[in-house]
Amino acid sequence: MSKLWQARFFTTVNQLRDLPDTQVPEIAFAGRSNAGKSTAINILCNQKGLAFASKTPGRTQHINYFSIGGAHVAQHRKDPTIVDEIECLLVDLPGYGYAEVSGSAKLHWQRLLGDYVQRREQLAALILIMDSRRPFTELDVQMLEWFAPTGKPIHCILTKVDKLNRNESVNVLRQAKAKLDSYVDEDGEGFPFTVQLFSALKRIGIDEANDKILELAGVTDDEAAAQVDLIEMEDDVEPDEQ
Repeated sequence: MSKLWQARFFTTVNQLRDLPDTQVPEIAFAGRSNAGKSTAINILCNQKGLAFASKTPGRTQHINYFSIGGAHVAQHRKDPTIVDEIECLLVDLPGYGYAEVSGSAKLHWQRLLGDYVQRREQLAALILIMDSRRPFTELDVQMLEWFAPTGKPIHCILTKVDKLNRNESVNVLRQAKAKLDSYVDEDGEGFPFTVQLFSALKRIGIDEANDKILELAGVTDDEAAAQVDLIEMEDDVEPDEQ
């Protein structure tokens, strides 16, 4: 049982000044609206309603924090989180693209995302969620290029591979690796970018993603995670993220 199963809601913010004054590693999840970000977070944390998937993709414009550690989530959901015992924070960033919002709201949204991924010292790594059928959209590339100069790791999760056949899956993974390898710094050195295939519906890549996220957060997946009760997740794929 993974420590990610201990995840519980911590706080939500809409301004950088309201970011929590914590010093633990943060692992941020970013992705285009409808790429399956909320479903990925929920399946990895084994909780159906942890990350909210709006019925209108792109409408959720807040940064949502989930804590790992500091509370026995499944057994005592009403217990207060002990902040000093939190081991890391998962950060659900607003989905980008598709949003039917005003120009001023979009500008605020872009600044919030850009400033967070470029300046947040506690941010240890970025998990970039992309639909395997159409990865590396213009906005995905923009997110990569925002974050790359920090020198911190990016792990790309290519979702919905259940909609691809075997050859298509092999090809999309190979092409994604080549795309990421094409990014180099001023000295010609590659960035710490990795990529994997994932399907919430077929439960493909869950263990790989779990291990990578905990590795990036510097968290050991020990027996403490066994306190969390198993929640059936097979049907937990939001219709709007199919």
